[in-house]
Amino acid sequence: MNDNRISTPWHLWVIGIIALLWNAVGAFDYLATKLQYEAYMSAFSQEQLDYFYGLPTWVVACWAVGVWGALLGSLALLLRKAWAVWLFGASILGMAGTTIHNFVLTDGAAVMGEGATTFSIVIWVIALFLYFYSAAMAKRRVLT
Repeated sequence: MNDNRISTPWHLWVIGIIALLWNAVGAFDYLATKLQYEAYMSAFSQEQLDYFYGLPTWVVACWAVGVWGALLGSLALLLRKAWAVWLFGASILGMAGTTIHNFVLTDGAAVMGEGATTFSIVIWVIALFLYFYSAAMAKRRVLT
């Protein structure tokens, strides 16, 4: 019953758990926004709420792919499944759509205020890290 996997390095568990927690926050943000959870949304200005609630369907779809792809990718990483790479890749494609909308097609960065650009960069760095990390783990046959 040899599946040609090598033993799991300790860092996979650390990165996988942190990734799962990080991406669970993103999933909560998505759900709270889409469900208009008042306790969460009350932290935003009316201008920000109008922006969120007025997102075109294609942007909401990209956001969903970004969020849920990352969350499922984190779970796949912890399950040592190679399809984590594809899920993180799909997440990056979804993020690309929302980034183009928020920073190129609209004034989303201005609406979100100070720190929006920095936070977006942090999200991109983490997403790219998770993609390349999972790809490296798949190449080393840690993920199958």
